[in-house]
Amino acid sequence: MNNTLVNGMALLEVLAHSDRALGVSELAARVDLGKSNAHRLLQTLTELGYVRRDAATGTYAAAIRLWELGTAMLTHLDLRQLALPAMEALLARTRESVHLSVLDGDEVVYLHKLESPEPVRAYSAIGGRAPARCVATGKAMLAALGEATLGALAENLHAHTPKSITDAEAFLQEMAGIRTRGYAVDAGEWQETVCGVAAPIHDPAGGVIAAIGVSGPAERLRPGRFKALGAEVTKAADAVERALAGDPTPPTPIDPCAIGATAASIPLAPGRPLLQEKEKRKASE
Repeated sequence: MNNTLVNGMALLEVLAHSDRALGVSELAARVDLGKSNAHRLLQTLTELGYVRRDAATGTYAAAIRLWELGTAMLTHLDLRQLALPAMEALLARTRESVHLSVLDGDEVVYLHKLESPEPVRAYSAIGGRAPARCVATGKAMLAALGEATLGALAENLHAHTPKSITDAEAFLQEMAGIRTRGYAVDAGEWQETVCGVAAPIHDPAGGVIAAIGVSGPAERLRPGRFKALGAEVTKAADAVERALAGDPTPPTPIDPCAIGATAASIPLAPGRPLLQEKEKRKASE
């Protein structure tokens, strides 16, 4: 493996995941490089437009070109294909219809759906639409929007069923609750006899790009099941996020305090393969 390339990419990964600009010394320490080598690589990355240097402080940060590269890559990923294993697992665990949805304005669009094996199930179609504020996948995505956007939506609420939320304050409280719980519930707000539970899917940068959820007849999806289903859809969303980050397998839990555990044996965060590779190489030296 080309060490220069590995070191340069490791620097980019650190900068891409940092919420602040970093100096050469800190960057060099984080990727286990000499300061002069780190400085030389940062100069090259700056010239290529992937890193920007603050002349006043001498610190470095990821540049917009790196974001453009990641965004371009995401457009080539088939979200349906990446999400399919998680959707199949969710179907097997819940036996309820599974939806993968994206937000389009104030509506959701169903990108993919797996039908429940039960004879009575929720009806929807791939490519179909529904008001985002009334279905679980839509509410899961709306909750991530800014206060101004949510405030504007709250001013234009109308009922589709007697259970639809039409009060602005109640709607905003519902959005806050979703952010706290990590999942959304539709208690018959779009179709009175159908309920759903869904969780948002984040891209590697942390933005919400889709939602995954289950729906079924209200007689099966009773309020007593919502919490358990919330845990299931959250687990499914986590699996899709790992797939988006290039790690489709769930991380192996390791107790750092376990006997014999070392820093090299503890998995690094998903989405950091080059730093993980450097740790492995260092441990084997």
